[in-house]
Amino acid sequence: MKSACIQVCPKNPANINVDNVQVAKLLGGLHNRSVVRGMVLRNDAVGAIKRVEKCNIVSVFASGVDTSATETKGTVLIHSAKHVYLEEVLSGVAIVSLENYAKTEEAKIEELIKAVADSGAKVIVSGGAVGEMALHFYERYKLKLSQPNPDDLGYVDSVSVEEIGGVRVTIVKNEEGGNSVCTVVLRGSTDSILEDLERAVDDGLNTYKQCVGTSTSSPGAAATEIELARKLKEFSLKETGDWISIPLQKFAESYGGVPKTLAENAGLNAMEIISSLYAEHSTGNTKVGIDLDEGVCKDGSTLNIWDLHITD
Repeated sequence: MKSACIQVCPKNPANINVDNVQVAKLLGGLHNRSVVRGMVLRNDAVGAIKRVEKCNIVSVFASGVDTSATETKGTVLIHSAKHVYLEEVLSGVAIVSLENYAKTEEAKIEELIKAVADSGAKVIVSGGAVGEMALHFYERYKLKLSQPNPDDLGYVDSVSVEEIGGVRVTIVKNEEGGNSVCTVVLRGSTDSILEDLERAVDDGLNTYKQCVGTSTSSPGAAATEIELARKLKEFSLKETGDWISIPLQKFAESYGGVPKTLAENAGLNAMEIISSLYAEHSTGNTKVGIDLDEGVCKDGSTLNIWDLHITD
């Protein structure tokens, strides 16, 4: 997670965009996760070309690489080898050459794909299906369909098809500077584990964003929560009237649930830990929290455990 955040972090860390860190979920060993400086697409490449290095790339996400259907229905009547009667519903009947009729669509696709080749592009990512005729010219020119401007082309170090855990994926890498996107490849034995890992990644990214956006922090390890609970209890005892004191006491109990949950999840004696915390905080040690490793109460600042003030 740290590596992914550092890769996409701009010069001004406060402007980091967490959407620049993508997640690819693949079944496999939990410890085989990795960070790719680029994108990992869960699709195989169409055609025989499986690897291209140091190339320009154009992405076409909105449409597929295929011919579009006509707006009107038409009927083709073959009169002879030389002529074809093309009867259109709205336009009447037109006579065209059979050879020209067969090659018009093919020539148009070749013209468009050749324009891509002349622009200097080597790879195109299509968001739809790739037609057989387009694939034929894609193999010839080693590209897909579009008419890009050379100034709009992007650059990548390599585009390759690799197999990860029995799944063929397309990996777009850019190891050089200027790359602002990376992908965290998560591995897990089940889909539910992968979903939990994805949520953990999302939490980590947003925590990193908050950390670089503000420098204000508060003692962690439940030190802040137990101090708020103690202050609220003291304040509730000074108030007269159940309609004020009882809500304050319940609010204090809700804060006390945080250290209790931490202790129980760590297999510790929750009542003993909470009593120790109250004793330490009553003497002015307001940074004392729970050391889950040793199962005792310690100063959170010496353990370097802090929480974001904005979340507290």
